[in-house]
Amino acid sequence: MRKKLVRRQTTRIRKPKKKISIFSGKLVRFSVVTFFILFVLGVGYHYRNGLAYYFSFKSNKILSKAAEGKRISDVRNFQVLEKNEEKSIGLDVSEYQGKISWSYVDTLEKKYPLHFVFIRATVGKDRKDRQYNRNWLGAKDNKMIRGAYHYYRPNENSLEQAALFIKTVRLQKGDLPPILDIEKLPKNQSLDSLKTGLKRWLKAIELHYGVKPIIYTGEKYYDDFLKDEFSNYLFWIANYNFYREEMDDDWLFWQFTEKASVPGIKGNVDVNIYNGDLQQLQYITVE
Repeated sequence: MRKKLVRRQTTRIRKPKKKISIFSGKLVRFSVVTFFILFVLGVGYHYRNGLAYYFSFKSNKILSKAAEGKRISDVRNFQVLEKNEEKSIGLDVSEYQGKISWSYVDTLEKKYPLHFVFIRATVGKDRKDRQYNRNWLGAKDNKMIRGAYHYYRPNENSLEQAALFIKTVRLQKGDLPPILDIEKLPKNQSLDSLKTGLKRWLKAIELHYGVKPIIYTGEKYYDDFLKDEFSNYLFWIANYNFYREEMDDDWLFWQFTEKASVPGIKGNVDVNIYNGDLQQLQYITVE
């Protein structure tokens, strides 16, 4: 006879669920809030001088309407200027600033004297800046050290661009060397072709004026494409990053903001710092 199989019923033992402590969630929230508060306090302490300046804590003056409208970028600008107050400060302008009242262009934030100005002269192979003549003469009358720059178009003939700049700009004793402004990558040519064109422009300008040009570009463009191959040139670097407050040693000029207010100029204007004082700036001018 076959024995009947008897199935035994097994009882499953359920593991007790872990209790979720309300304190763990509170701890996470507390940690996040604490970190945020400490971060804000740290930023506030770091920018204490700039904040005090704009909210008149130093002089206990009543806030004016102009001061109320200041942006956080202005606080950072003041912080940068304070850290570099021994260095020479200047501007760069073009037709985008409209008609500038040069006799009023004297100081930044009513504290920092403006010593120099870069003026856009030409664009590509066929366009002269609409305000160049006016700005070039106005800066001279205002006793500012002036320099002329060319906005380079990568997809246009480099020698034709150099010829336009030479035709437009007549440097005098006390002016800054010519500047090549390169910001864009080419569309229809290789990087090697771009670099060849830049070198041709630079050589043509140096041959004509008898002085080595300066190159303007953004920091990333400089690091990625120009730093190594054009190391025998001096650079004017643009970097507006909030965390940067000092320039690198190998920069000749630093364009640290595009959002500054200057008497005599409507709207925003770029501000630059020379990596030295006024006497050192005069040393690099055309003789």
